[in-house]
Amino acid sequence: MRDVAALAGVAVGTVSNALNAPQRVAPQTRRRVQAAIAELGWVRNESARQLRAGSSMAIGIVVMDIGNPFFTDVIAGVEEFCYDRGLSVHVGNSDQRPDRQDMLLRRLEEQRVRGVILAPIGQRGDVAGIAPRTTPVVLVDRVHDPNHCCVGVDDVSGGRLAARHLLDHGHRRIAFAGKLGAFAQADDRWRGAAQAVEGVAGSALRVVETPAHNIESGVDSAVWLAALPPDERPTAVFAANDLIAIGLLQGFTTAGLAVPGDIAIIGYDDISFAAAAAVPLSSIHQPRGQMGAEAAALLWKEIEDRQAGERHAHRTLVLQPHLVARRSTAA
Repeated sequence: MRDVAALAGVAVGTVSNALNAPQRVAPQTRRRVQAAIAELGWVRNESARQLRAGSSMAIGIVVMDIGNPFFTDVIAGVEEFCYDRGLSVHVGNSDQRPDRQDMLLRRLEEQRVRGVILAPIGQRGDVAGIAPRTTPVVLVDRVHDPNHCCVGVDDVSGGRLAARHLLDHGHRRIAFAGKLGAFAQADDRWRGAAQAVEGVAGSALRVVETPAHNIESGVDSAVWLAALPPDERPTAVFAANDLIAIGLLQGFTTAGLAVPGDIAIIGYDDISFAAAAAVPLSSIHQPRGQMGAEAAALLWKEIEDRQAGERHAHRTLVLQPHLVARRSTAA
């Protein structure tokens, strides 16, 4: 900093203000400082700044499955919000392992991030690995936790939308493919579908349990369903997410079943791969980028409230999904 100050012809404190409080420095002086920084190739020591300030200019986000495009879109929404505020984003992948989630949360707190956005594992927001009194935590893709701000989607409504779409196309034997009892989102989607099917005469919703919410689980489910006698086989499948739906499409195609001629498929999330599939997949769209941006906004508000010594009131934002119909459910 002394070298930058000497080259720019300013005091060391002016260099600090130009970086940390630019509104205090005249535009012409800021330009001289920036020119000196560029000429010298100087990069400030963020670790030293962090040690002095007691916190970093970063937030953390921990997701369940970094390989799922749903979460990459949520992360993109978080980064878009943080970019304009000079915040960096540290990303962690819990891989749906509680021990790994706790370890990532502890590491983020050790790095003195300003706050954490968490897509928690399981039915509840288990944040045992982080001290909420010192580090704010906002839950994303979750709408049931009174102890944290939350941002999620009305998955019960989304499940109803999916099932009603299939019923409107004449399907009465419908299967739900997903892992129940492990993820609140999947349970809510199944619950909404069951509500829609319940009131329609002659209709039934069959559950096809999957070990995970990935493509492989979808393929295996399709193999099992394809082996059923035609008069017992469902005529449509509602997949708990688009990865399962893509696997179902692969499995049915390999088994010689036409989609949607022999069996229809609808997924959930509306990731980009759904529209790009060999048979474009109908899906329930979630506003993934908006979820990330809203979670970051709630986290930033909690950070500001704590800095100001104000009492923070937790909020829950519930966004609405909508149906995107494509060829996989065409009449």
